[in-house]
Amino acid sequence: MRKFWLVAAVLAVLGAASGFGMLSAYRRAGPLAQSRAVIVPRGAFAGVAAVLRQGGVVGSAWELRVFEVLTRGLGPVHAAELSFPAGASVERVLLVLRHGRPVQHLVTVPEGVTSSRVAWVMAEARGLSGEIVVPDEGSFLPESYAYQLGDDAGAVLARGQVAMTAAVARAWRERSPDLPLHAAHELVVLASLVERETHLPGERAMVAAVFLNRLRAGMRLQADSSVAYAAGGGADDLAHGLRRDELAWATPYNTYVRTGLPEGAICNPGLAAILAAAHPAGTDALYFVADGSGGHVFARSFDAHRSNVARYRALGR
Repeated sequence: MRKFWLVAAVLAVLGAASGFGMLSAYRRAGPLAQSRAVIVPRGAFAGVAAVLRQGGVVGSAWELRVFEVLTRGLGPVHAAELSFPAGASVERVLLVLRHGRPVQHLVTVPEGVTSSRVAWVMAEARGLSGEIVVPDEGSFLPESYAYQLGDDAGAVLARGQVAMTAAVARAWRERSPDLPLHAAHELVVLASLVERETHLPGERAMVAAVFLNRLRAGMRLQADSSVAYAAGGGADDLAHGLRRDELAWATPYNTYVRTGLPEGAICNPGLAAILAAAHPAGTDALYFVADGSGGHVFARSFDAHRSNVARYRALGR
């Protein structure tokens, strides 16, 4: 009987030592020198363990497989692109595999780009899939949109369109009174002109006011940006300076020969341009011209405007 108890005591000590060793291995810092994102595949866990071993996240695929079995009651492992922190222990690796949020990527669409450029940006975004259809001009809100690897590009485009619809609806609802506009669509068209005419935040409301003042007066807008849009076939940038013959083209976008707003938007304006169109500056200016330093000078009368133009041309621009 004494021999039985002695053997039992030895086995208990050995079991405790083994358990302590396993706990130590479970919580020991891993080999990862810095955080790393790894695409965790679908399928048997053996494949997951192999990928993490090859990626340097764990030192032993076999050890990770053993602990995954022992802790399986804590939840299933998910396939996704996941980020593992530097020195992650097996315990932390399994926690990430079970509860970690997939890595979020950002695709950024700059303000004022055309819809063809929006589609190009989506096509170039890493990890987006699916067919990309060029959205209607002015229907996409330029912003940064988060996505996961494998997400559908069309779904991201749709999110941008929903965001634009919401932004325009709110701006139209809260617009300044007495704007000479009849529908929210016209606000987008005006904002697209503002976006393309100036890159300076402090000028947007002034440019919007000039166009609105000209609309009220029945004057042609004479916006070079709308003519360039038509001349370039909807491209982001015209490959040459506007020619005199292009200023005479009878297109729905030529605001030199057409009274009122162009037929449609000439780009996808950002929120700041939309708000400027909805809340123009309080001015009776009817003209503006480049000042040679990236901004513009504004004038109420044609004579003052002509002087500003002469001053600009004297700079040799």
